[in-house]
Amino acid sequence: MRRRNRGRVTLAAVAAMGAVALPGQAYAAGESAAYAFDPGAERVAGAEFSTQAPALKDKAVYRSSIKPGEKLYYRLDLDARTNAYVSAVAVPRGGGQVAYGDGITVSVRDSTDLRCGSQDARFQSAEFPRPIAAYAYRIMEKDSSTCQEAGTYNVLIERESKGTSSQDAWDLELRYVAEPQPKAGVPLPTEAPENWPSASPVPPTTAPQKRSGGSGYYDATGLVTGEWQAEGGIRPGQTLFYRVPVDWDQQLFVTADLSNSTTSDTYVGNALALSLDNPAYGHVDSATPLSYSGTSASVSLDPLPPVAYENRYDSSSDVSAMRFAGWYYLSVTLSPSVAKSYGDKAIPLTLKVKVEGEAGSSPYAEDAAPFSVTQDDKDMARDGKSGPQAVRSDTMTAVGVAGIGTGSVLVVGLGAWTLLARRRAATAPAGASGGEPYGNPPQAW
Repeated sequence: MRRRNRGRVTLAAVAAMGAVALPGQAYAAGESAAYAFDPGAERVAGAEFSTQAPALKDKAVYRSSIKPGEKLYYRLDLDARTNAYVSAVAVPRGGGQVAYGDGITVSVRDSTDLRCGSQDARFQSAEFPRPIAAYAYRIMEKDSSTCQEAGTYNVLIERESKGTSSQDAWDLELRYVAEPQPKAGVPLPTEAPENWPSASPVPPTTAPQKRSGGSGYYDATGLVTGEWQAEGGIRPGQTLFYRVPVDWDQQLFVTADLSNSTTSDTYVGNALALSLDNPAYGHVDSATPLSYSGTSASVSLDPLPPVAYENRYDSSSDVSAMRFAGWYYLSVTLSPSVAKSYGDKAIPLTLKVKVEGEAGSSPYAEDAAPFSVTQDDKDMARDGKSGPQAVRSDTMTAVGVAGIGTGSVLVVGLGAWTLLARRRAATAPAGASGGEPYGNPPQAW
């Protein structure tokens, strides 16, 4: 039975390895703007009427879609003590056209339609299609009477698109996550920090290393402090995703460098977009889009505060969004219009990442995932692994261990059988058959 179970474990591990190797794609294979959806996402249709809204579950991922002008409802069932966050990643389909101001609004509302929290994700001066993200939340606040009761809440996602924009539906990737409870008896700050270091640090001085970017949040490639060259560069219309573990009290600084071209010197405005999202997939900040004229160009995110629980009380959305430890997601998109002057070939891209400060203690009393940085997270980032790659690595280790275990059992069994056979032969009477005394050796299951 032990050997039979080991075989089942091995087969299950192999099956799991195959399952995580197939990310979902929003567009047809081969298109540069392909987006990797979480393959475990559940399909769900938003409702036109709030009373018919489908429920979203904690730590679950969903796929949906939204048409221009649509207002879609989803349901949350919340208690009277938990902070809840719902994010939406909007993915325009390949070849579509977007205009300034196109985007989505995500809001959480109580049963009376009172808005608890909301955020927009909009295309601005970089008017080219790419994944954009926003989140909304219900926060428990002392001395507040708004959205504090237990019960049914609605998530409303609204899409706005100009008449000149493509009228195709946008795909949506939805996530709901509840924030862990704070430690009992430990008072937390209730006001936003007044001062924090805003000077950019000395850039990393380590030798550049190559890291292929992911195609979505699901398969974003891990990075740590250093200089990272996008393996294969970045093609017009392509979005590359990376993620960086940033712990409590740490600051993140990011710069994107686009290399020179030997093809042309034509000016392209708003050629490169650099964006940052937090562990709840809420938008933090975007750099002013980079213009390009065939010479080396660089753009950086504005300095952001150290990660702190109390950042949530700041009126500025970029400071407020730095409220969690965990994986912070970088997305870099090269405008499709670059291809008109520079061709479809990739242009070398370098990301300079710096995480400053010593890690502080967590304010949470329980398992804080995804709002924490573990040693495994640090190892994955150092090794350049995405989530699926880490799962595949763990699976291969499990397969190897199971294989070694099965082999060990087989070797021990064969050894015992051989020993018994020799003893049997030595004690057999003269003239006895020289055949195998105990039948065939054990079979591996």
